[in-house]
Amino acid sequence: MRDRALILSVLIVASCGLGYELIGSALASYLLGDSILQFSTVIGCYLFAMGVGSWFSRYVPDDRVLDRFIEVELLVGLVGGVSAAVLFLVFAWVAAPFRTALYVCVFVIGLLVGMEIPLVMRIFNRQRTEFRELVSKVLAFDYLGALAVSLVFPLLLAPYLGLLRTGFLFGILNASVSLWTAWLFREHLTRPKDKVWRASLVIGLLAVGFALSGQMTGWAERGLYGDQVIHAETTRYQRLVVTRWHDDLRLHINGNLQFSSRDEHRYHEALVHPGLDAVPWARNVLVLGGGDGLAVREILKHKNIEHITLVDLDPEMTRLFSTSAPLVELNQGSLKDPRVTVINADAGAWLESNTNVYDFIVVDFPDPTNFGLGRLYSTPIFRLMARHLSEKGYMVVQSTSPYFAPHSYWSINSTLKEAGLHTWPYHCYVPSFGDWGFILTSKRADYTVPERVSVPTRYLDGPTTKELFHFPVDMPTLDMPPNRLNEQSLVRYFDEDWRKVIR
Repeated sequence: MRDRALILSVLIVASCGLGYELIGSALASYLLGDSILQFSTVIGCYLFAMGVGSWFSRYVPDDRVLDRFIEVELLVGLVGGVSAAVLFLVFAWVAAPFRTALYVCVFVIGLLVGMEIPLVMRIFNRQRTEFRELVSKVLAFDYLGALAVSLVFPLLLAPYLGLLRTGFLFGILNASVSLWTAWLFREHLTRPKDKVWRASLVIGLLAVGFALSGQMTGWAERGLYGDQVIHAETTRYQRLVVTRWHDDLRLHINGNLQFSSRDEHRYHEALVHPGLDAVPWARNVLVLGGGDGLAVREILKHKNIEHITLVDLDPEMTRLFSTSAPLVELNQGSLKDPRVTVINADAGAWLESNTNVYDFIVVDFPDPTNFGLGRLYSTPIFRLMARHLSEKGYMVVQSTSPYFAPHSYWSINSTLKEAGLHTWPYHCYVPSFGDWGFILTSKRADYTVPERVSVPTRYLDGPTTKELFHFPVDMPTLDMPPNRLNEQSLVRYFDEDWRKVIR
């Protein structure tokens, strides 16, 4: 029975160890962006710390292996369990030392986790288990546990429990291993009652943290965003937070502002009408991204439009903007309009499998902060989009800021040209974002700025629309390389551009 308990312990220990690694990487990616860098550095630091922990385990005396294993499990459970909550609160309220806190936390957890397997193997050795059987059992269940959590974490734990609750859950599991090991091997331990009592106390504290993690997340996000959080959820793909201050609703995805209700009309009117007014005969429109329904709201103002297909990856995003009363009021119920079909799918995969052609295409993806998003701004994806664009139609692409991120902006322009399209760059001022850029593109070589806007607007009129296509001398055209899939240079340009701006 003790051997089976130890094997089960290995399974749980491995699951929790990888779980802490994934939580640290995901949290850093959510808060800092650039997921490749965050996952790479966190995993590297964690594995190095595990090596250090394995080396330190040699100094545990043979007659104290069981005691030290229980103590290590208890420490892993306590430190790992609270790590996500502590890091989130540090980022929200004292952002400066976040990176230091992150890597210190990852190193300490990795150090402790690195001691676990060597200590378990020494316990088996004391049980006089044959070495061949010992190694095969321990490593097999170690890898099995890693597989289990690698599947459960993205599919169930992160979307349904969130990172903080998941951290507390793994901590409870580690502390439970400590508790049952102390009970099963009590006659071999020094002061076994103390170990049982401490393990029970830690489990209780972590359970309280699990129960209060929603309040902790809300408290941290109030410090992070400064406004009242009226909705927050972690989906399979991203963290969605909606805040309110007086009459200003704001959407944040992974900590990045997506719109402010006070000025989003400037962005969405500029995104849609300069292109759509140039094709008054348009009937079918495709929107890629834009799950908030705000671009769709502007398109629906054009009475000639018969059908809009909206393709957005996250079903929770489109559900939120179809059911939340203040958000439905903001997009004027656009996602429920009978002319609109909402498809939740990856835009690249959907473009490959679909054959429909559209008169006007709106590309409203998030900024290329990581390689997953950068792929959507690459030459092959733009070529796919061009296959769905009618010969006389236009497509508009949200293209970051030509003022704050000029290398990124003009790289997108070069990428569209490499995809065989003609381009007409333009920009507008959105107070929440600053000067923001778009690129109108087409297979046809001609475009004339409409002399008037044919639908009711709050910002755009004929003269304003014409002014959008004028760039001042401090925003010159840059000759940038296109963004190709094998390089993803756009993500690097975006990161470098914004590092010069954000303090």
